[in-house]
Amino acid sequence: TSIIDRQGQDAMAVDGLGMYPGMSPSKPKGGFDFIPMWVADMNFPTVPTIPEAIIERAKHPAYGYFAPRDTYFDEIIKWHQKRNGVNGLKKEHIGYENGVLGGILSALQCLAAPGDAVLLHSPTYIGFTASLKNNGYKMIHSELKKDAEGIYRMDYEDMEAKIRKYHIHAAIMCSPHNPTGRVWEQWELEKAMAVYEQYAVTVISDEIWSDILLDGQKHIPTQQVNDYAREHTVALYAPSKTFNLAGLQISNIFIPNLEIRKKVLKQLDRVGYSQVNLMGLVACEAAYKYGRQWLNELKEYLLDNLNFLRDYLETNIPQIKLIEPEGTYLIWLDCSALGFEDKELEKFIVEKAKLWLDSGYIFGKEGEGFQRINIACPRETLKKALEQLKEAVDEIKSIK
Repeated sequence: TSIIDRQGQDAMAVDGLGMYPGMSPSKPKGGFDFIPMWVADMNFPTVPTIPEAIIERAKHPAYGYFAPRDTYFDEIIKWHQKRNGVNGLKKEHIGYENGVLGGILSALQCLAAPGDAVLLHSPTYIGFTASLKNNGYKMIHSELKKDAEGIYRMDYEDMEAKIRKYHIHAAIMCSPHNPTGRVWEQWELEKAMAVYEQYAVTVISDEIWSDILLDGQKHIPTQQVNDYAREHTVALYAPSKTFNLAGLQISNIFIPNLEIRKKVLKQLDRVGYSQVNLMGLVACEAAYKYGRQWLNELKEYLLDNLNFLRDYLETNIPQIKLIEPEGTYLIWLDCSALGFEDKELEKFIVEKAKLWLDSGYIFGKEGEGFQRINIACPRETLKKALEQLKEAVDEIKSIK
């Protein structure tokens, strides 16, 4: 519930506005009072034992080259075993690097050449889009489809058709999915892997959101789906979303397949992603060792925020529809009933509601008419943001 002032602390969410065209909102006009709810980090302090561990390590006056202790890998293995039922994960399967996107690109460079087609689901996380575009890959999007209950599902026939048409041998998955918040079920992943196996597609699975599950949802690690998935999936995890540690630049890559592992680790080393922030290693180990209770309490708070958001919209702003998330703290809002074109909607959110959200169109055409809001913030902040949004929408109604 603490309100943290992040201004002047190098926080991208606050001080990075306008710095990343196409990915971040534009910088506000002078004197503008806004609430930033766009970038995917939290406005909560992290687990207290994490800064304690960092401070304790910082007392040692040498910060030279390092190699992680066995306890680092032990805590990762125990975390995934207890939370996700992962068995057979070994130290040698785990690599570390400074970010999930760097790991994804390094793995992709071992599986496909620039110019090759890569399959992704859409709406598509903007980090994938920018990274693949900048490295010369051809992105082939398979659109997620809503079922009768409004739940986003994979379109397996479309996936198969595009794999055949574009001779695809590498696919990127997001599990749980950003921005829709889907947590894939066992049968969904089994059907996806059956398609990938039929065409010898290797999967890169971004599972950075796997700890942020809502209302009893269960994460199914892609590598645990079947034998093919285990041997043909590169999985990426990080404590950054879970514990608000993105600035410490630490992520982990799981590759049970020895031949793929050799190639990817060589590529990571070649491009310099194999060395990370020493304090990131310290924080990661401390997070997995001491963070279980904190995470459980975080998820309760996020669920309460989600319920508050849903009730507020239904009661006060029924024109905006919440797409029910199953994971993440990024909520997909359908604003199409407001009647704006995308750029007009973006301007309305910024200039009238005085909010900084992520515009849906940056995630592809399937995001047109949507906004993505980050609810990992104190309730008072969320309440104030929604009141500002209501006031802005009411002004539209009075004009009409």
